[in-house]
Amino acid sequence: MNKTFKEPSRDIKVCHEADVVVVGGGPGGHSAAVAAARNGARTVLIERYGHLGGMASGGLVILIPHMSDGGKEPQIAGLCLEWMNRLAKIPGGMVGPTLDEVGSSDPRVLARWKNHFSAIVDGKIRLTWTVDPEMLKCILNDMVEEAEIKLSLHSWGTQAIVEKGAVKGVIFESKSGRQAVLGKVIIDGTGDADLLPTAGVEFDGALDAKLRSSMLALVFRVGNCDFKKYNDFREKDPKKAQELSGELAKAAGTFFLPIAGHRDDVVWVNNWIPGLKSTDVDDLTKLEVSVRRMMRKGFEFMKKNFPGFENSFILDTASQTGTRGSRRLVGEHIVTAEDMNSSRKFDDTIAVIPKIAPGGSGGCAYIPYRALVPVKMDGLLVAGRSFSSDKIANDSMNLIPHCCAMGEAAGTAAALAIKQGISPRKVDYKTLQKTLVKQGAVLPGINIA
Repeated sequence: MNKTFKEPSRDIKVCHEADVVVVGGGPGGHSAAVAAARNGARTVLIERYGHLGGMASGGLVILIPHMSDGGKEPQIAGLCLEWMNRLAKIPGGMVGPTLDEVGSSDPRVLARWKNHFSAIVDGKIRLTWTVDPEMLKCILNDMVEEAEIKLSLHSWGTQAIVEKGAVKGVIFESKSGRQAVLGKVIIDGTGDADLLPTAGVEFDGALDAKLRSSMLALVFRVGNCDFKKYNDFREKDPKKAQELSGELAKAAGTFFLPIAGHRDDVVWVNNWIPGLKSTDVDDLTKLEVSVRRMMRKGFEFMKKNFPGFENSFILDTASQTGTRGSRRLVGEHIVTAEDMNSSRKFDDTIAVIPKIAPGGSGGCAYIPYRALVPVKMDGLLVAGRSFSSDKIANDSMNLIPHCCAMGEAAGTAAALAIKQGISPRKVDYKTLQKTLVKQGAVLPGINIA
C-alpha cells in the first residue's frame, strides 16, 4: 500500500536530561549504561520490555559462551564476568566450569562438563556458563539500581533527535505517551541499530542467508526432563540419536536442538528459522506464530521418542524474539573477516574475542573502538552486535559476552568524553583501555602502556 498520512506537528515533553542516554537494555546496552554511570555520568536507560538482559534473559538464550580461548585465563571479563560472579552466589543461579577449571584437559573435569554445550572445545575447558534467566533479570536490576541509573522499562526508543550534526537525545513511546530524553552522548544498544535510520547514520543491512546471523529463533524450554538419561542414550547409541534428531526435524518442520539448562530437569531448545528479517514486523509475527506451531509438533515427538522426555512439559517460550543480526553501523573502522581470521590487532582495541570454531588455528580476534563510532555523526555510539563489521566478522563476533565487552567500552568512553568535554570520537584510546582494565576488563596481548 502506498497511501500515507501526514502526522501533525506537536511539542514533545522532555522528561529527563542526562549525560548519557542508552537505548536498549540487553547485554550491550546494560553494560554501556552501568559502565557510564560507574564512571560518573548521569545515565538514563530505556528498554522496550519489562526486564533487562535482552537475548540472555527474555530471549532464553541462556548460554553465555566462549569467554576464554582454551587457555587458563579469560579473554572477556569485566561486567560479563560480574554477571557470573553475582549469579554464582544465588543457589541455582548459574551452572558452568569454575575459573580454576578453565583451560583444563583433566579427564575428570572434562567428564563433568561434557554434556554442557560449548564448555569443551578441542579437549579443553572454556569459560562458558548457563544461567537462570529470571535470576539474571534480578541481578541486572541490582546493578542498575546500585549505579543510580534512571531506568525506563516498557519504553520503546523510536527516534533520534539530531541538531547540527550531532545526536542530542531520543524520542520514546510508552504508556505515558510520546516523550523525549536529552543527553550529551547517546548509545544505541538496541542490537538492531534502531536509532541509526532516524539519525541519518549510514548502516549496512545486508545479510548472508547461509550464516547464523541471518536466521531468527523463538527459543522455548522443556521442563521435568531427565537430561542425564537423554545424554546417556546419545552416548550409548549415537547413530540412533542422530536418526531421531532428523525425525524430529521432519515432525516439527524445522531443526530443534535441545541444550542443557541451568538445572538437570530443564532444557532450552534452540532453532534457526531462515528467510525472515528482525526489522520486519510481518516477519516477526510470522516467526512467533509458526514456531509455536512447530514447537507443539516437535515437543510431542520428543516426549514420545526421546529418552528422558517421557514426563516432560513445555515450560515456557521466549518473551523476546531471537534475533541474531540486522543493521550494522558503518563506522570509522569496519571489522572484516580478514581482520578476524588474521587476528589483526588495533591500537584502539577495546574487546578481545576468542575464536570459536574447533580445530582451527586458535587465537583471538580484536574489536577496535572505532567500530563503535559513526563516520560523521557526533554524540552517538553503538554497543553490541550492530558494531561496524562485515557479514562474516559480525556472524562470529556478536555473541552475548562480545556484546557485553563492547557495551562496557562504549559506556566508559561516553563517560570519559563527558568528563573532558569532547566528542566521543576524540576519546584517547590509551586512556580508554587503561580505564577498562582498571575496572576489571581484560585486553590480553594489547599494549596499553
